[in-house]
Amino acid sequence: MALTKDRNTLRRDGRGFRPPAAAGVRIYAGAIVGVNADGHAVPGGSAAAVAILGIAQEQVDNRDGAAGAQSVDVRRGTFQLKPAAAGLTLAAYGKPVKAVDDESVALVGEDAAAIVAGVVRDVDADGVWVEF
Repeated sequence: MALTKDRNTLRRDGRGFRPPAAAGVRIYAGAIVGVNADGHAVPGGSAAAVAILGIAQEQVDNRDGAAGAQSVDVRRGTFQLKPAAAGLTLAAYGKPVKAVDDESVALVGEDAAAIVAGVVRDVDADGVWVEF
């Protein structure tokens, strides 16, 4: 039904999330964060990850908790990460990467099963800048 009066429409900036953590996981501040099939946060690059959200802004230790017992602050943006292997250069600019673990990325390349984590925005002497 169409509006007939003003409405207070809530908004989010789309850069911050607070997903519930999966059972039995610890996610470190600065880690790549994914979600499992149930929508619970897991370390990026783990076998349980079905999608990548961004970077953890805090450490959450839910190793002894049930799924959803804790939540983790996750942020989208462009972050400097470690390349999983040598040879990642500026030629990768604009190409998709996958999370190899919770701190490293590699080019997706021909890996049809890869879960895209983000896009390369720069490569410098200290790492690869990935936009989530």
